[in-house]
Amino acid sequence: MCFDPDSAPPVEHGPGAVAEAEVIALRSADGTEFAAFRATGEAPSGVGVVVLPDVRGLYGFYRELGLRFAENGHTALVVDYYGRTAGVGERAEDFPYQEHMRRLTPRQLHEDLTAAVAHLRSPEGGNCRAVVTIGFCIGGRLAVLASIRDRELAGTIGYYCWPAPGPDGAPGPTGRAADLGAPVLALMAGDDPGIPAQHVKEFEAALAVAGVDHEVVTYEGAPHSFFDVKQKEFTADSVDSWRRVLAFIDRVAVPVG
Repeated sequence: MCFDPDSAPPVEHGPGAVAEAEVIALRSADGTEFAAFRATGEAPSGVGVVVLPDVRGLYGFYRELGLRFAENGHTALVVDYYGRTAGVGERAEDFPYQEHMRRLTPRQLHEDLTAAVAHLRSPEGGNCRAVVTIGFCIGGRLAVLASIRDRELAGTIGYYCWPAPGPDGAPGPTGRAADLGAPVLALMAGDDPGIPAQHVKEFEAALAVAGVDHEVVTYEGAPHSFFDVKQKEFTADSVDSWRRVLAFIDRVAVPVG
């Protein structure tokens, strides 16, 4: 698990107000309905942010993060992964997410992500003229790989985004660097046994060779899931990473003037 049930994003409230926040149901290409949390600010920037959670899917931590994006003017859409096996209703804290994750396929994840991006670009989703993906852990991997299928993404952001091949040998962001179609911001933990420093170096080198606009930041000594209000000793790293997230979105997605 990346976060405890009572964890929260270590992010201060933004300068604006949230105009609307609600859980909606979206439909994937295979006809599956899945839940998503949408938050819109009172003064929308025209940027949509698809938030891809860790393995727990849609729960409180990411809803709060969606509100922080909305307060900064960006329409946020937090995606759930488990519509096919768990429906769209509310879930208890003991939801067996690992059991449901094992039944997912990469194709299903990408189809749901595609539906989320399409919603943000639609009138119902705010007619967002630019869309950025951001994800955490497995969601970070998915967020970065998203620009392979959708060449119109403005940018992709991955917290501890697991760049190496998967257990089945499928290439990750390092192996697919030449296929990425959008700028990348990777925010990595320096003390993360699941993503060793060598994997991060290989990822950054592959992005450079491929000519991908990128920034890879490693927070030395920080653990996986350092971006958490309960990880008080890494508050400075969390603050810095959030600053980089907002600056990246401004650079790649918000027009000048």
